Amino acid sequence: MIGILIIAHAPLASALRECALHVFPDCALGVMAVDVLPDDSPENTLAQARQAMAELGSSQVLLLSDVFGATPCNVAQQLNDGLKTRLVAGANLPMLLRSVCYRHETLEALAARALAGGTQGVMPVGSTAPQNQTGKRHASSRNDHQQ
Repeated sequence: MIGILIIAHAPLASALRECALHVFPDCALGVMAVDVLPDDSPENTLAQARQAMAELGSSQVLLLSDVFGATPCNVAQQLNDGLKTRLVAGANLPMLLRSVCYRHETLEALAARALAGGTQGVMPVGSTAPQNQTGKRHASSRNDHQQ
C-alpha cells in the first residue's frame, strides 16, 4: 500500500489525519502528519518529514501539502523525487479521504485521485435543505453521518 504523508501548517496536518481516522480508523499506520510550527526551521521540518516517511515503511508515498510555495510545500518538494513520491498541494479533507480509499492503486493514479477528490470537494452550496434530508429535526444524541 502507498503511504500518505501530510505536511502542513500546524495544526492542519494532524487535524486532517485525525479526521481521516474518524472516517477510516484502520488507516492509522498508512497516514502520517507533520505539523509545521511557526518557529520551525525548514531543516528541522525536513528532518521530521524524513522520519515520518521512514515510519510509514512504504516504498511509495503520496505527499500532501496545504499551500503551494509555503514552507510545508517547499519541504515536501525536497522529498518529492517523482518516482517513489508524488506531491499534491492544496490539501483538504475530501482529497485526503479519496486518497485513503484508493491507496491500493498506482502512485500516479493515486495522485490523480487526490487531485480530483480535492477539486470535486469544493463547491458552492445553496440555502435549500441539505441533500438527503427531510427537514425534520433530529435529537442531538442521534448520530447521523453523511459522506
